[in-house]
Amino acid sequence: MKNNFFNNLGMAMRAGKIITGEESVIDAVRKGEAKLVIVAEDASPNTSKKIQDKCNTYRVPLHQYGSREQLGASIGKETRVVVAVSDAGFAKMLRKSLENRTEVDSID
Repeated sequence: MKNNFFNNLGMAMRAGKIITGEESVIDAVRKGEAKLVIVAEDASPNTSKKIQDKCNTYRVPLHQYGSREQLGASIGKETRVVVAVSDAGFAKMLRKSLENRTEVDSID
């Protein structure tokens, strides 16, 4: 299931619906452009808290998933700690991938 999430993230990137970089993501959250934010599990506690607080304030769904290497590789970039999805359809598809992953993980 992990591959499915990262494949979908790559597809969103190719469609031009991914915003990367901490400041760009925070700006997108403020402007209401971000529909979903993903933070790497190995992000620093300071970065995680900063992004989480901003997402909570603006009511943007936030998921912590994957490593910075996985996030970067899935969108064809160097390591990425935080990415935002700017399209509601892709955001819904990615959230569904994460929900399915949780169900599968719990079966193992």
